[in-house]
Amino acid sequence: MIRAENLTKRYGQHVAIDSLNFNIEKGEILGFLGPNGAGKSTTMNIITGYLSASDGKVLVNDLDVLEHPQEVKKMIGYLPEQPPLYLEMTVLEYLKFVGEIKGVPSQELKTNLERSMEVVKIDDVRHRLIRNLSKGYRQRVGLAQALIGNPELLILDEPTIGLDPKQIIEMRNLIKSLGKEHTIVLSSHILPEVSAVCQRVLIINKGKIAASDTPENLSQRIAGKNRLSLRVEGPSKEIKSQLSGIEGVKSVDVQKSTEENAVEVLVEAHKDSDVRRAIFKALSKADYPILMMRPMDMSLEDIFLQLTTAENREVS
Repeated sequence: MIRAENLTKRYGQHVAIDSLNFNIEKGEILGFLGPNGAGKSTTMNIITGYLSASDGKVLVNDLDVLEHPQEVKKMIGYLPEQPPLYLEMTVLEYLKFVGEIKGVPSQELKTNLERSMEVVKIDDVRHRLIRNLSKGYRQRVGLAQALIGNPELLILDEPTIGLDPKQIIEMRNLIKSLGKEHTIVLSSHILPEVSAVCQRVLIINKGKIAASDTPENLSQRIAGKNRLSLRVEGPSKEIKSQLSGIEGVKSVDVQKSTEENAVEVLVEAHKDSDVRRAIFKALSKADYPILMMRPMDMSLEDIFLQLTTAENREVS
């Protein structure tokens, strides 16, 4: 649905984003990540038409954002980090105003407003002044305005910022449900939230793409099968000796376990070495039962830090 080609934005001598190329498929929920100053907001503002690119282009449904601004903007609902709310208006007045600004036909506007309020569950506050609403409800109103016109694409910038844990869960579930009917680009600093909601992540750093894949695939690519966590029944010295003798094993660390007569073992293998079968055979032959064996998957936080700090080291 979205295709960015050699997207570049310069501010004088500063290059905010540098020759970005990426695709976002229709119906996808994409997590857009990066440290402060990485170029996330610049990229989102170019996609929405708020900024023009210095070089390259963005296509939404094969329409160039700059050449067809009106058509593209009708396809996009945007929730910025600070929702553009008019506090002296009631919720219904505000949403009606947004619908008129977006050019929703008058015969469709009422149905559109009702649907947006129902989806984000703000029916009960439709006649209240926005200034009297809680932070959670204001975020919902901001999301409702993004839904006016039923756009195909939703771009959400930090949609849960400032919310309490209960409100975060509610907003997260709401975003997942919206993903059934909309393509969603979600920018957030709360990485567990991205892991819970998004099917794929695009990580940007220093204006360049550092990674683009599912969190699971990124974990496998970075950590691979190189680190394994085991719980084994038997004496620690003998278990360590058995594992250290396996070809491809780089290191073995054995610790006490809370489980009786067992030890916790962390095995690190050489790059591109899959030692799982050899471990199973060696310990089985020595009659040391494996009670648990699993890869040491990296969390999205681990992946993010490894990719961005590695690139920062290369730059410095």
